[in-house]
Amino acid sequence: MPDNKSRPPQQPLWEHGWAPDTSRAPGTRRLWLAGVLAVATVVACVATVSLTDRPSDERSASGEGRTTSDKETSSGLISFASPTVSGSPSASATQGGASPSASASSSASPSPNGGSPASASASPAPSAPAAGGGSDPEPAVVRRSVQSVNHPDRHWRVGDGRVRLEAAGGSEFRADATFTVVKGLADASCHSFRTSDGSHLRHRDFVLRAERDDGSSLFRQDATFCARASHLGAVMLESVNYPGYFLRHQNFQVKLERYEHGGQYASDSAFRLVEGLA
Repeated sequence: MPDNKSRPPQQPLWEHGWAPDTSRAPGTRRLWLAGVLAVATVVACVATVSLTDRPSDERSASGEGRTTSDKETSSGLISFASPTVSGSPSASATQGGASPSASASSSASPSPNGGSPASASASPAPSAPAAGGGSDPEPAVVRRSVQSVNHPDRHWRVGDGRVRLEAAGGSEFRADATFTVVKGLADASCHSFRTSDGSHLRHRDFVLRAERDDGSSLFRQDATFCARASHLGAVMLESVNYPGYFLRHQNFQVKLERYEHGGQYASDSAFRLVEGLA
């Protein structure tokens, strides 16, 4: 039979003298746990409120001792600052105050040796102005005659509006075979040839002619030729608007033709600009 000594008697309490223990209230342990949970909840709420009330710039500036720069925003996106306009002159200016000018390179064209003929050093150029002059003087007039390399007794001569190679003759020949060499009408680094009556030599239908300047862009390009060094010690005259096409004589007619590899073409397209015959 089980021992029921720990259980309170079923009879009325006043008959046996037993009463419940009143030293502690019922549910004390649960009350302590509820109190601790309540205190922890209050502490967490206070900490959250204190963190929320801190300024946003202090939060972003804090952590690793960094400060918010103009290149980084608090959201983590990169923003680019506007460039500062400086009123001081550029540091790249030269000591003398003059900026260096870039030299223009000539267009590539074939040469008898397979490369690109260099600009001819023998080509006429206006004389340099005298030092100390107040203003640039007008360039000296350069008068030249064009001599064939493989027919040295013949020169360019204008006749009936076309240019042919002819043997030297009298005063009329010398006047028709002398040209004023000026800066190229379409490219100042190249050359144009002006006749005694004010016309210019230009190629039309690939034939060299003397015609009046009509003011068109096409005329200026047709009348501009660039001197390239020839392996024969002379120059080849390349068209500015037909790169790779050079003036040559064929049957003593001066015309524009595409460059060809071969001794005959190299000889026929080589000329010397000599002192004017007139």
